[in-house]
Amino acid sequence: MKHALQAKNILAQINTNTKLGDLRKIAKDIKKDHELAIELWSTERFLPRLLAILIMDNKLLSQDVIDKLDKDMHAHPVDERNQLMDWLMANQLTKEKKAIALIQSWENSPSPLQRRIYWYYQARLRWTGQTPPENTSHLLSAIENTIATEEPEVQWAMNFTAGWIGVYEKKYRNRCVALGEKTGLYKGEMVSKGCTPNYLPEFIAMESNKRNI
Repeated sequence: MKHALQAKNILAQINTNTKLGDLRKIAKDIKKDHELAIELWSTERFLPRLLAILIMDNKLLSQDVIDKLDKDMHAHPVDERNQLMDWLMANQLTKEKKAIALIQSWENSPSPLQRRIYWYYQARLRWTGQTPPENTSHLLSAIENTIATEEPEVQWAMNFTAGWIGVYEKKYRNRCVALGEKTGLYKGEMVSKGCTPNYLPEFIAMESNKRNI
């Protein structure tokens, strides 16, 4: 009852004008409260579910729990479910060693959302400027073999990974550019001013020039 009442009070603060920064402020006051997170998640609403993710206890995010969250996310439109899973990765899964180990096991997961996170995480390891892991050759071979037939949400993350490999690992740059030219993915896509196109030849050229590498 306590968490149900607390959830009700929080939901009264969330509306169509609520921004992600507002959710973070609410979460900062709550800190970690997994039971409250489950109450908010049960509303089946997008913004309360984003807030729920922020206050979850990542030590309780087993594969079974993630599979349930994944299944629930599929009730949302594509953009929302991608954001929910990306938000889960960034705010919870990458902050717990056991969860990172789960991410690393999702390359061939039956779940497109979990495959997306596998690839998004590989990209993340590179765009943060860390020394790239020694699995680049394997990743590029996998991307070259499967990107054309992957689900769109996974396809984007694979392309994103290839982009950052091309930026930070010069010996693979031409291969990544050639991959973009061959697939033609995102070629001619309109992007907002100041944003980098997803088309690999343009992405790699622009991000490399920014970093003088």
